[in-house]
Amino acid sequence: MRRFIALFMAIGTAFLAHVPALSAAEFPTRPVRMIVPLPPGGGTDLLARNVAQRVGNLWKQNVVIDNRGGAGGTIGANLTAQAVPDGYTILLTHLAPITVNPSLQKLPYDPLRDLAAITMVATAPNVILVHPSVPATTVKELIAVIKSKKGQFRYGTGGHGTSPHLSAELFNLMAGTDISHVPYKGFGPAVADLIAGRIQIYMASIPAAKPHIDAGKVRAIAVTSLKRSKLMPEVPSIDEAGLTGFESIQWYGVLSPSKVPPELISKIQKDISTVFSTAEAKQQLFSLGYEETLSTPKEFSAFLKADLDKWARVIKAANIKID
Repeated sequence: MRRFIALFMAIGTAFLAHVPALSAAEFPTRPVRMIVPLPPGGGTDLLARNVAQRVGNLWKQNVVIDNRGGAGGTIGANLTAQAVPDGYTILLTHLAPITVNPSLQKLPYDPLRDLAAITMVATAPNVILVHPSVPATTVKELIAVIKSKKGQFRYGTGGHGTSPHLSAELFNLMAGTDISHVPYKGFGPAVADLIAGRIQIYMASIPAAKPHIDAGKVRAIAVTSLKRSKLMPEVPSIDEAGLTGFESIQWYGVLSPSKVPPELISKIQKDISTVFSTAEAKQQLFSLGYEETLSTPKEFSAFLKADLDKWARVIKAANIKID
């Protein structure tokens, strides 16, 4: 029996060696799985479905969303890292499982070694919100009032290690302030306490914050991107307002298992870039609360390394730990 199995495997290997490899131009010839490391229904999931539909139409193949939430996104990222590197499993993710979690917990994968960068797709900055009672309308005024009332200011977030948490701690480090962290279970409870005045500051995503800003319940001070955001062009960036070099964005991008052939990675990147080259596609991303931000695999890879190093420094300096 063992000889039969060995002979069968040898014949199979010889046969496969003479089968022409699938070229990048032919890819894909069957459905592609897009892992989203978060539950369905959230902003990242909506973005992923937009990407999947558009690139699937171009490929004339289904791109099937596979939501694998849990452990701050690491379950879905690890599943991608372990997938067959044939291009038929890709990951659309936000920053947490790639450039934040490595500094917060021991992971079963190395994001730079076990995953390959394909392209960034979109970005979205946070915006500093303050309660109307805070006597500040600019970043400089806010820093001054925080320092004049040492230990009295508190900021809310949706939890440890989230983008608003990192944004606020980067602000503390660069501005030399001491705003205390109050973690909540999501945006809703945190913004309710901000509106009630129980906390003074919150760094929220622009789509979530805008209705409360428009209603006059909170005041927008600055956005956390390096430059002004197209999503809220009337609000200055923190860098522009005087805290030079400040940048903290929520990014969303596509990655694959690390050993996917470079020509397939290049094919997927170029096709995603193609489907988001139209004004209509960019406008739809904008309506979802994102700015289209495409990149080459090389550019995205360099960005990921820099982002991982940056948040490692912030997490260590601020002594951030997850529950």
